[in-house]
Amino acid sequence: MDFLKETTFSGNVRAYDFNRIYSHDTQDAQPSQSAFSIGGRFDLHSGTFLGGFSVGAGFLTAHSLGLNDRDGNLIHLDRTLAGSNNSLTALGQAYVQFKNDWVSVKAGDQNINTPWLSDSDSRLLPATYQGVTVDATPINHLHLIGLRIFRWKSRTSNDYYQNNLYYAPTYDGDDLRGGTGTALATADTQGTLAFGSTYADHGIKVGVWYYNFEQFANMVYNDTVYTLTTGSGFDPFIGDQFVRQWKSNSLLNDAAVNTVKGEGVDNLTYGAKAGLNSPYGQLMLSYTGISNHPGAVGNGALISPYTIGYTTDPIDTSSMIRGVVDLGPGHAWKVRYTDKFLDEQVVVIAAFARYYSYAYGDSNNALIDVAYYPKGFIKGFSIRNRAEDAVVSTPSKGLNPGKSKIFIYDRVQLQYEF
Repeated sequence: MDFLKETTFSGNVRAYDFNRIYSHDTQDAQPSQSAFSIGGRFDLHSGTFLGGFSVGAGFLTAHSLGLNDRDGNLIHLDRTLAGSNNSLTALGQAYVQFKNDWVSVKAGDQNINTPWLSDSDSRLLPATYQGVTVDATPINHLHLIGLRIFRWKSRTSNDYYQNNLYYAPTYDGDDLRGGTGTALATADTQGTLAFGSTYADHGIKVGVWYYNFEQFANMVYNDTVYTLTTGSGFDPFIGDQFVRQWKSNSLLNDAAVNTVKGEGVDNLTYGAKAGLNSPYGQLMLSYTGISNHPGAVGNGALISPYTIGYTTDPIDTSSMIRGVVDLGPGHAWKVRYTDKFLDEQVVVIAAFARYYSYAYGDSNNALIDVAYYPKGFIKGFSIRNRAEDAVVSTPSKGLNPGKSKIFIYDRVQLQYEF
């Protein structure tokens, strides 16, 4: 009976309407794109047996219901919801887990959420990974994490592959995967090895990570935040971010990363943030710099195999449309305000980011994000609308699609989470 009582069924159902709107102010302008899909994720996790073992499975599905424009070469279709097909079905999770009071070990297809390797769950379906993860808690508030990933399934793939977002969408038969859309890497990747530690107590949150993106880049990453609890309701915080990357024989050697070809990964990214938590919401100002390293891959670009093109990296100045991973060396600042209304049922986020890129010139992104989470008998249901525009100073540099000066994302998502 305990086995049955401990067995859980969870997931979500989503309806997603997505639009990319381009200004048609140049002869190279391309048509705006859109897509609608409905679907979700359905996860089953068993109760424990044999002193701590359990198993889990997850099913993913997305369907456009024949409502999308699929004429010609699909130039009007946004392919980030269900790929280039009318529907998508996949086994997202299939794993065995052992867990006790201080350690959890999971092997198989699974959801993973670490700073630079995560589910990137900002569309209809999440990305999932095939490998082994370990999470140990030797003392309170401290986590020691290790993972070895061999293959992954992107948000719009129906199987697991030895690729990432630096490969062409059709690489190795993966004809649904979205990403950079350019063929930068030409050989299978062996996946990723990573180790990390996180600590949170007495107002301090620290994360220190090492990633070996096999054949692509080695990375050391740190994110630290300190919040001063004053007792008045107005609590200031400060923090920093740091990334160091290197690799001489990267598969990205001689590839046009952020428009620039180079040899060897050599990246230094640094940042700072400060803000205030108050009864009137949270205000945060952040800054990021990427050093220019002429001759290196992308002149020192920040290499992120599982977030480039997705913009789901942890850098504080990243926007909904893009961030410093997509822009390469330069610097950026961002101001963001978040508040909750109507008994915390309505969440509003407003942000403005400014980017200065050696490769693409100057640009700025403005975001408004409004979500409604009702309580009571429809708890679990939500409606969210995110809209952001990216305005470039020099359209001819090709940062926005079709060299358009203005590029707008508009996303409407209805979700029921259970």
